[in-house]
Amino acid sequence: MSAISLHQVSLPSAPLRLTRRGRIVLIGVPLVVIAVLLLSLAGIFHSPAKASDSASDLAVTPTLTVTVQPGQSLWAIASAVAPDRDARDVVADIVQLNNLRAGSVLPGQQLFVPTR
Repeated sequence: MSAISLHQVSLPSAPLRLTRRGRIVLIGVPLVVIAVLLLSLAGIFHSPAKASDSASDLAVTPTLTVTVQPGQSLWAIASAVAPDRDARDVVADIVQLNNLRAGSVLPGQQLFVPTR
């Protein structure tokens, strides 16, 4: 009898079968990567524009500091500091300059108010 070497025997290969977890990984991971890339690109293309191309185009808003008196509102402050402008625009400028979350102010609070 002759001995058969293991190198001479070829076993039939079984067909490749993916488990449920394998299919999820094979399909899910590329989908997640594509979604992340698309969201990143959307964020880049929908980002806000620059305010100015050069520093020479930027201007500082002239302001003065006002201390809020008891019973005083943003509307009253806006009407007093800029009677020639629309009070709504001045109130919006005050809110933006001072990073106010609500439209109310407290007595003693100091606010930056635009002078133009």
